[in-house]
Amino acid sequence: MSDILTSLSDHILRIQINRPQKKNALTPAMYDALREAIESANADSDIHAIFLTGSEDSFCAGNDLSSFLLEPESSAAAQFIRAIAAAKVPIVAAVNGVAVGVGVTMLLHCDLVYAAAGAKFNFAFIDLGLLPEAASTYLLPRMLGYVRAAELLMLGEAFSAEKAHDCGIVNQVLDPEDLEALAWSKAEQLAAKPPEALRQTKMLLRRGKALVVEDTIDIELEMIGQRLVSDEVRGIMQAFFSRRGTV
Repeated sequence: MSDILTSLSDHILRIQINRPQKKNALTPAMYDALREAIESANADSDIHAIFLTGSEDSFCAGNDLSSFLLEPESSAAAQFIRAIAAAKVPIVAAVNGVAVGVGVTMLLHCDLVYAAAGAKFNFAFIDLGLLPEAASTYLLPRMLGYVRAAELLMLGEAFSAEKAHDCGIVNQVLDPEDLEALAWSKAEQLAAKPPEALRQTKMLLRRGKALVVEDTIDIELEMIGQRLVSDEVRGIMQAFFSRRGTV
């Protein structure tokens, strides 16, 4: 079974990250599949909304670190980040469980985000010797103010769905059994609206910061590329896998 599942229903493209045995950690192939799904939605006027979710107890645990160690120069993650930041179709995310690293930063580019009570979030970059991405270093200070953004990005502590809601990352926190139905109903509401007006409204909402977001993503990715081949990061990664008895 594929690690990324897609289906189309009632003008909604459903994308499910489906690698629960690895907490839905993303490999280059999964990044490619996510990017291709978003790009296909952009090009298809029959798709009015995207619904994005995870599986079992995880939304997305970030990057598959073994892939990062073996393929530090892979461009798949960068291409996905650029694609979701530039998505023309509204994206509704249902965060069903743990969201770490890119599992959180991708939410900054979704239009509506709903989370299950008990979901945990973590911008876990610095402890791995890495840097935040997806323009989070630009977006979060403007959403939260500098000190609250610094707390999330520099300390890298896990935080609750309720705090994610307080920070404006999440629209609403729901009982786990209600999450998918409520989030899907919001995607249905969007899909029932005039699609071109919806796409143009999204474009206008994001227009003022689009160029800065794009530029920030480029700067972040350039610096992350340098970090990935640094002795500091490789040492941290090797220690991480040694503790788990894997490479």
